[in-house]
Amino acid sequence: MAKINPEKLTGPQKAAIFLMLMGEEFTSQVYKYLDEEDIKRIGIEMAKIDYIPAEAIRKVLEEANIEAKDLLGDLTLSPDEFLKKSLISAYGERGKELYEEIKKEIGPETFKKLKKLDPKTIASLLANEHPQTIAIILVNLDSELSGQVLQLLPEKIRGEVLLRIALLSKVDPEIVKEISDALEEELKNIGGVLGKKIGGPEKAAEILAHAGRELEDELLTEIEDENPTLAEEIRKYLFTFEDFLKVDDFAIQALLKEISTDDLKLALKGASVEIKEKFFRNMSKRASELLKEELEMMGPVRVSEVEKAQQNIIRIAKKLEAEGKIILSRGEEEFV
Repeated sequence: MAKINPEKLTGPQKAAIFLMLMGEEFTSQVYKYLDEEDIKRIGIEMAKIDYIPAEAIRKVLEEANIEAKDLLGDLTLSPDEFLKKSLISAYGERGKELYEEIKKEIGPETFKKLKKLDPKTIASLLANEHPQTIAIILVNLDSELSGQVLQLLPEKIRGEVLLRIALLSKVDPEIVKEISDALEEELKNIGGVLGKKIGGPEKAAEILAHAGRELEDELLTEIEDENPTLAEEIRKYLFTFEDFLKVDDFAIQALLKEISTDDLKLALKGASVEIKEKFFRNMSKRASELLKEELEMMGPVRVSEVEKAQQNIIRIAKKLEAEGKIILSRGEEEFV
């Protein structure tokens, strides 16, 4: 089951939580105004929910401008049962079909069972499997769990597994079923998704982000030797230019001393207002005003040029971090 992070709620997650809070009757009426693809996106998130943290509920209600006391429904049904009943209430037989399609999208029941095991047990279970098989299994698990499992796999196959995750595209449903059936047998011994599931560089980076910085560098170096372009793609997702919002002002000031004005102009040209303000306030008043004027006078620039400049700045930031001069906070990392 998916863990809900109140700080990183996606649109479909917010919609799923909101509809569950509002109740089955309200939800069945809302479905009638949505197309089937939207219903599936929301339904997949609903079916994946294990529990909803109070903070997530608060955030969703705040956005909807609704007081908790005004709720029309409650949470007495499981998310899965709620989804099924609300779809059938809205669409009858077609609702049953939609429910089954959504269930297939989130993968076989075996992968859900696997998510309940600790990372060490999963790693032990997968240690002798082919790297391609491991890659398919890991992209079907939560990224945090997959990152922990990746850490515990034998060193000789970790790089190969990550490489295959990054290169993974659609998977034949029959192959997924074969893997699921084999896993089911393995799970029985210890007592214990469809083709639309996608890996790719972003998924590889997401998993790697939970595997630790030391292993991150080691595995990316391995992949870089075999496929430099792919390694660069994965690095793009590991730390994006927008992530500088989470970096402290001291680090930004140190970074500004090392990067070129040309790179900074191009990078900020395609950045959000928040990121621009982050950099402006860490510059002298004169320097920031001059840069703002230059940005206003700049004509259209290619997206590729902006991305290249942003990657140049990120590369310098990573170098400063490796030298111990700054810290790049990422995700939910904690520092003491």
